[in-house]
Amino acid sequence: MEGVLVRKIKKICVFCGANSGKDVAFVNAAFHLGKVLGKRKIDLVYGGGKLGLMGCVSTAVAQHERQVLGIIPSAFTINNLVGETCGKEIKVATMQERLVMMMELSDAFIALPGGFGTLEELFQMISWAQLNIHNKPIGVLNINGFFNGLLSFVDHAVKQEFITPRARKILIFATTADELVDKLQAFRFEPDPALSKLKWSPSSS
Repeated sequence: MEGVLVRKIKKICVFCGANSGKDVAFVNAAFHLGKVLGKRKIDLVYGGGKLGLMGCVSTAVAQHERQVLGIIPSAFTINNLVGETCGKEIKVATMQERLVMMMELSDAFIALPGGFGTLEELFQMISWAQLNIHNKPIGVLNINGFFNGLLSFVDHAVKQEFITPRARKILIFATTADELVDKLQAFRFEPDPALSKLKWSPSSS
């Protein structure tokens, strides 16, 4: 990354499935991402618990002696629904409060394969970046082409002029953990000139 100004990233929030998925490559990639974060001395913020890919990445980060913070709605902790968080845990009242806290406490975001919840979290962060609520990098780890359809849809929306080319740059894709972290560190936020004039209070998000 010679000649590139590197963004300092101390904490990355990972969005991913509470299931492991059909392909064992998803589990392997989640463990490997945790290993990469640990080796790069990057702490983890995630949704808490130990289920699925969430459990894989958090376990791997903890094994490499980095801090793990799970932010979890209190409703999920009833009857031990999602299992024990690997590290420190913060309980919140609502899903929205959880996402706001994730945004505030993280320096960057990565999405691994997951379902509706993962996609909601990913697109919420993209939308907030577009609205200039935050300027933090957002990446997708495209394991075995899992997100190919999503990438195709986003590019289609650009062609149909619902997403601007400038906004399209918010979303970063890579196929390996190291490549993705490198891209997050090199990311330079380019706010929309009109939307950059918006002023948000801490409670606006």
